[in-house]
Parts: sequence; structure tokens; C-alpha cells
Amino acid sequence: MAGSQRVYRARVKSTQSLKKIFRAMELIAASRIGRARAAAARQRPYAAALTRAVGLAAAHVGGEIRHPLLVERANVKRVALLVLAADRGMAGAYTANVLREAEAHAAELAEDGFEVDRYVVGRRALGYYDFRGVPVKRSWLGSSDSPTFPLAKDIATTLLAAFTAPASAPSAVGQLHVVYTHFRNMVSQAPRMVRMLPLELVADEADPAADPAADPAADPAADPEAVTVVRERATGQTAKAEVFPLYSFEPSPLGVLDALLPRYVRSRILDFLLQAAASELANRQRAMHTATDNAEELVRKYTRLANQARQADITQEISEIVSGADALAAGR
Repeated sequence: MAGSQRVYRARVKSTQSLKKIFRAMELIAASRIGRARAAAARQRPYAAALTRAVGLAAAHVGGEIRHPLLVERANVKRVALLVLAADRGMAGAYTANVLREAEAHAAELAEDGFEVDRYVVGRRALGYYDFRGVPVKRSWLGSSDSPTFPLAKDIATTLLAAFTAPASAPSAVGQLHVVYTHFRNMVSQAPRMVRMLPLELVADEADPAADPAADPAADPAADPEAVTVVRERATGQTAKAEVFPLYSFEPSPLGVLDALLPRYVRSRILDFLLQAAASELANRQRAMHTATDNAEELVRKYTRLANQARQADITQEISEIVSGADALAAGR
């Protein structure tokens, strides 16, 4: 039984070391998630103002807008699928949920006759596709939990180049879809698919008077269809119209729209990255908290088993001493 004691003591020691690691990772995630949420909040006013400007410019252009980012490319049967996953594990089912959503959507696109070009953010997604032999057009690694504007700009530039490439080019795509994890709050994050390109400037049923703070989906910076709501406001088609300043567009509304739309795409991608980062950190915090609790339970279990083994050894030794004494007394 002495061997059992050593085994249990060793397990207690190793589990306590793992518990310290889990606790440290939980605290790190808890400290970083505040910065991630603050970054998303700081970016939101810019995205809302940019969305409003796009809608106002589109309203002044009027008629059918023939812009490369707004036109459906029916002659290109290839779709770019941007998957935002994690660089590191220990985040529960965060990456698995994103990949499940991405593959389900890719299967739907394949059934509709589209080819899917995958672009991924995060080593976990890249490893998933490499292991299964699925080609990846391009990957961005190392910044899934701390995205920056240069990263969003690089991703947007790559995808815009693929979308605006000639139909005969091997990298040309007709649509851009993004799969990311939408951050609602600390306990609720859900994978979501958004079609980014081509943008749609059409009438929308959303209520423009909705409070963005009360409903994240009503926030122009978080809703992929927010451009349509702003256009309704600008053209006075809603019941509760909002008063906007008078703008003069130089050189023309179409020229301004041509400059704003790529910025809008970059802003949206940055928002997706920030929400995915906050979701990853929230999932990691919960996973590490659960792992810490499980480690504490294992420490208690192994300590109890070690004490039981020690008590059994003591009982056995006492029994051997008593038996030996009885044998000596009987011999005398």
C-alpha cells in the first residue's frame, strides 16, 4: 500500500500544479476580455458614422447604383468563406462551434453549385483544414485574441481584391461570407454567418428607432443590414424620420461612395474580429474556471484516497505487530 500512497501523492502534486496554471489562464482571460470589449465599444461609433455616411451617399446617388461592391456577380460561381477561429486551445467548444457552422454553410453552398475558397484566422482552424486535406487560400495567425486594424485592413484588402478580380482570374469570387462568433454578453456567444459582399442597399423592415444599447442586433455597427436602415432614414421612407445635416459631396456622391464602401468593409471585418476575440476570451475564462474547479475536486479525491491508503498501511502494520507479539507469547 505504500506504493499507492506515493502514486496518490504524486497525482495530488501534479494536479495542484495544473490547477495553478488553469487559475492563471482564467485570470489572464478575465483581464484581457475587458480590453477586448472596450476596443469593440471604441470602434462602434466610427462604424456607425461610416454606415450613416454610406447610406446618405447612396440616397443622393439615387436610382440603380452600379458599384463593383454592390453588383451581384452571377458569372462567378466561387464564394470566399472567411472563418474566424482561435490561435490557441483551452477555450472550450469555441473553435469547434465556429468550424461546425462554417462547414455546414460550406456544404449548403456546395449543394447550390458554388465552389468555396476558405480564408481562415487562427491556427486551430488552419490545423483542422490541413489535417483533412482541405485547401486554404490564405491564413492569418497569431492575433485571434488581440486583433488590430492593420490585420483587418490586410484581410479586407485580400478579400476585396478577390471580389473585384476579373471573372477569368483563378482567385475571383462572386460573394464573400464571414463566419464568426457574435458576442452578446459574458455568458452568451453564438456562431454566426454574414454575407458581406455584395452589399445590399434595399428597403429593410427593421425599426430605425430601436435602441442600440438595448438590442445589439439593432446597432448599425453590429447589424449586417444596417446600411439599408440608414438609407431608409435618409430618404424619408420611415415613419419616424431623423433629421440629418445637409452634405455636399465632392467630387460626386458616387465618388464618395466609391471611397466609403471599402472603408465600410474594413470596419465590418474589424468589428467581426473584435467580437470573435471577446467571445474567445469569454469561452476561455469559463473553460479555465471549470478546469480549476475540476482540479480542486481531483485534489480532494486523491488526498482522500492517499489518506485511506495510509490508514490501511497503519492498520496492517498494527495487525502485524499484534500478531507477532501473540506468536512470541504463545511460543514462550
